[in-house]
Amino acid sequence: MYEHCVKRIDVCQYMRHTGGMKTLEVLSPVACCVPLVGAPLSAEAAENAAKAFKALADPARVRIVSIVANHANQEACVCDLQQALELSQPTVSHHLKVLVDAGFLSRSKRGTWAYYALVPGALDGIAGALSNPAQR
Repeated sequence: MYEHCVKRIDVCQYMRHTGGMKTLEVLSPVACCVPLVGAPLSAEAAENAAKAFKALADPARVRIVSIVANHANQEACVCDLQQALELSQPTVSHHLKVLVDAGFLSRSKRGTWAYYALVPGALDGIAGALSNPAQR
């Protein structure tokens, strides 16, 4: 009885649930997919964006970026970061290395202290990685 519904299982389930065959009105076909209005990321750009997202995928690293961004001149001494994060020096150094390697922070040495600054545009780049270029 329901052999003709194999391709339209949702309709068959509805008909069985309501207790029988009913005449259904056929609506005009509607496109289910909205066309792209911009170019999606290339495979290489997606790989680069994924590396950047991975660098920010740790709460301590997100806090480091936030602390540096909120310091005067968007620059902080490593000693300020250690105190604020309450993490050991090796752990803070590891997180800082990941952020420098990912291009979010730059490092400069002044005497015995290292200072970290936000790389201009680095956060804008990651924010724009998934947005439509026409909307930027």
